[in-house]
Amino acid sequence: MSRNTKINVLLLIAVAALAVLPLVLGLGDHKKEPFTGADAEAETAITEIEPDYEPWFSPLYEPPSGEIESALFSLQAALGAGVLAYYFGLRRGRRQGEERAARAARQDTHTPEGD
Repeated sequence: MSRNTKINVLLLIAVAALAVLPLVLGLGDHKKEPFTGADAEAETAITEIEPDYEPWFSPLYEPPSGEIESALFSLQAALGAGVLAYYFGLRRGRRQGEERAARAARQDTHTPEGD
């Protein structure tokens, strides 16, 4: 097994552990909604500290349901992943092209002339 394969396998195991361990260990069992987002957690904490608090501004768009909000968030994440994948693929392609050009230039300089 190559070094890159070992690293990839270890990374996959680490990601799987991060996803499964909170469920296995029962983290969040004492809460009504164990895996709420940071916004909901912050809103709860602020309301406990200052019950009369009013937000400075409201959202530009309030989705009609949690499912639509979740779908929009997933779409945003997918678009971000696509942009990052495009960028890294472009960089890798350019690097490979430069390496091929450098190799071709070296082979041209080592080719005997006059035959």
